[in-house]
Amino acid sequence: MNDDLRALDNETLKAMLTDFAKNWLAHDGLWFQAVEQSHGIEEAIKLDTEAWARFTVIEAKRIMKLHGIESGSGLEGLKKALNFRLYSVLNVQEIRNETDSSFEFYMVDCRVQSARRRKNLTLFPCKSVGLVEYAGFARTIDERIKTECIGCPPDKNAGKDFYCGWRFSI
Repeated sequence: MNDDLRALDNETLKAMLTDFAKNWLAHDGLWFQAVEQSHGIEEAIKLDTEAWARFTVIEAKRIMKLHGIESGSGLEGLKKALNFRLYSVLNVQEIRNETDSSFEFYMVDCRVQSARRRKNLTLFPCKSVGLVEYAGFARTIDERIKTECIGCPPDKNAGKDFYCGWRFSI
């Protein structure tokens, strides 16, 4: 780390974290749009799914290492890890309906989908990507975890009181 970064106060570091997350999300969206314009929506979603299948494992492993989350740490490990995902500083997420063997995770406000809604665009159909992303993330934390979609665009129940919802169980 360089001297300029070491000298920053906590508020500036927090603001930088938010900027980094926004920049990452902007790049992800611009990459997707470029592929969509060049090759069509189906190919863009296919390639996005392939990228997320790899990225979600990398992200989970880095979170586990940095925050001391052990492999095989079950639902408690997953709940902790979900709080450290890059977009967790941008989106509003909630855990609901917890039991000993399951919990539900909801993206109550999603920066991408909220922006589309503000622009009067249809919600981005991210379910096929989300299935790969969330299942891969959870499996990296603990291979026993099963992931099921509660609702995600284009599902009719998505976008009302949540943008996407996932049930994780062991």
